Amino acid sequence: MPELPEVETIRRTLLMQVQGLLIKEIQVLWAPSVIGWEDQSFPSLASGRRIAGIERRGKYLLISLDGDLTMIAHMRMTGRLLYYPGGREAEKHTRVIFRLERGELHFRDTRKFGRIQAIPAALCMAVPALSKLGPEPLADDFTPEILRERLGRKKCSLKAALLDQRVLAGIGNIYADEALFGAGLSPERPAGSLSRPECVRLHREIRSVLDAGIAAGGASIRDYRDAEGNTGYFQLTVRVYGRGGKPCLTCGQPLKRVRLAGRTTVYCANCQK
Repeated sequence: MPELPEVETIRRTLLMQVQGLLIKEIQVLWAPSVIGWEDQSFPSLASGRRIAGIERRGKYLLISLDGDLTMIAHMRMTGRLLYYPGGREAEKHTRVIFRLERGELHFRDTRKFGRIQAIPAALCMAVPALSKLGPEPLADDFTPEILRERLGRKKCSLKAALLDQRVLAGIGNIYADEALFGAGLSPERPAGSLSRPECVRLHREIRSVLDAGIAAGGASIRDYRDAEGNTGYFQLTVRVYGRGGKPCLTCGQPLKRVRLAGRTTVYCANCQK
């Protein structure tokens, strides 16, 4: 599933291509992919409007249209938003086609879990999926003190807490493993057990790995592509994620692989305490 760096990369590449363009027509090829508002269908709401801007909240894209409408897009596991300057014939897993005044935007989703919802802009942040999200880890007002306070509420493992979108928005398996390794903290530690210096280290590493992920254009381990179809390369620099059993790049000891919060987790039992 795309995490914060991947969704932010999609936002940036998509914004350069479609901002200001008129949505002339919407072709829905698989109806559950889109959600309208009250008794109005998704195509009737969004067609004929211009794309005013694109923001991100956690793993969600918020595509603002003129006339105070927002499209909330969640990629889930395999969703992609791809822009084609000259248009393109629908491929096997294309679910929605936005025909613009210049080019087309295709929503492709192999496993059909992704959704795009049209909603009045004033109600956007009240949608439960967004209203329950925790702080943005790259925001200026996100501090080590806020991180410690939010982790202190949890009785689960540190890894499980970082994956909980109500604690922090946008972090998933890849960047949680990498941040914990950088901070020298075991993912099996109780979330509320961190001292202030440990929270300072973790705060620094969370921001560092997310910034590195964005700079690398995200991690293309399976399905992820940006809005122009390009792969990211953060996966080429991972230190622990997906490397279970291989030697730690710091101490040489074999990396441990465990299951936490339903996700495979890799860490160094020697370097991470």
